[in-house]
Amino acid sequence: MSVPMLNKMHMNGYDLVSVNNGPWRVCTKGDRLGSFGSREEALAFAASLPGYKSRPSKQARSQ
Repeated sequence: MSVPMLNKMHMNGYDLVSVNNGPWRVCTKGDRLGSFGSREEALAFAASLPGYKSRPSKQARSQ
């Protein structure tokens, strides 16, 4: 049995993730924004997006 290999990077507040040398995914905590064949393509996409900051949930703001 093999162990999954995780590659993870951060750029502009976005996570760039690849599992078992599969496609690179550009994600936020709750959304996957895109999937790319190479790390360079994913980095270019993340660089073209505006900076991301997670916002507190509505429940946390109302308390």
